[in-house]
Amino acid sequence: MAGGKGTRLLPLTSRVPKPMVELVGRPCIEYAIELLCRHGIRDIAVTVQYLPEVLVNHLGDGSRFGVRLHFFEEREPLGTAGSVKNAASFLDDTFLVISGDAVTDADLTQVISHHRQRQALATLVLSEVACPSEFGIVLTDGSGRIQRFLEKPKPHEAFSNTVNTGIYVFEREILDVIPKGTPCDFGKELFPQLVNAELPIYGWTAAGYWSDIGNWEQYLSTQFDMLSRRVAVRIHGAEARPGLWLGRGVHIHKQAHIQGPAYIGDGTVIEAGATVGPYAALGPNTYVEAGATLSHSIVWNGARIGKQAILQHAVVCRDACVEPCATVMGESVGTGDETLQPAPLHTTADPLPPTIPSLT
Repeated sequence: MAGGKGTRLLPLTSRVPKPMVELVGRPCIEYAIELLCRHGIRDIAVTVQYLPEVLVNHLGDGSRFGVRLHFFEEREPLGTAGSVKNAASFLDDTFLVISGDAVTDADLTQVISHHRQRQALATLVLSEVACPSEFGIVLTDGSGRIQRFLEKPKPHEAFSNTVNTGIYVFEREILDVIPKGTPCDFGKELFPQLVNAELPIYGWTAAGYWSDIGNWEQYLSTQFDMLSRRVAVRIHGAEARPGLWLGRGVHIHKQAHIQGPAYIGDGTVIEAGATVGPYAALGPNTYVEAGATLSHSIVWNGARIGKQAILQHAVVCRDACVEPCATVMGESVGTGDETLQPAPLHTTADPLPPTIPSLT
């Protein structure tokens, strides 16, 4: 499911759909595709609605990920269940649904096995969270059968801290219950309907990591968790030392200071006196000028950080420019604009070393 607009992440999602928001140098949806591939799932339908061309142009036919992708566009929003119904021509057997805007290392093979053992119509992957009000909460019996479901309860309504992750295994018969061409949501409508009809709908609590990047705090903390290895995902680049990943063609001045955990994407340049990290992720072709300081911050592809600028708990989007001596901190966002020139790859007067120096 990749049709989400991600309004709570604005302005990060002003020009990209939520699944295309960058996490440690690449779009979130790529991590979901790689997880499916690791579990032998290589025929994948992608439901798109908001800015669909961005997803289609980036993912292509899926061959570079080792999968086959098929896109299904909603002309009008159909809701989570309606979007799956829209891909009915692709679904001819038991199928798995996963969100393209969450990060997880859940054992999909195990949940499919659990689903078949229970002879379930639907199996929901569940997770325990501290604040369940932003999710659908679930109550199960001793066998795992779902007894109660409530979407995004108010704090006083919460009867459980076990929530729906947006990962499901369904039998194809589920499509018969979803209305065609009419908006329908899994959490608000379909799941309560299945429970009330006493149909075999089960929950399976994932032992691994799961995080929905639906808000600012989760967007940052998820990437810090990735850099800290709290989630089993593949980070692009060579691990120069524990907790420090470097892409290809990276140039770091010998007088720059890099403190892990950190990620530095392909073609990035870091000038003398700059300090990067801890908990910094720089997308490809970032340019960090002399004396700049970045920590607990995320920088997207092609951005430029000016001399002596300070970034703390900040996000700088694609091709944006932070002016020299600027301070960006306290959950701030800098977004690129067509009138801003993308950062050039090499403008420093000092020669940069052809190889990565010893990092401190």
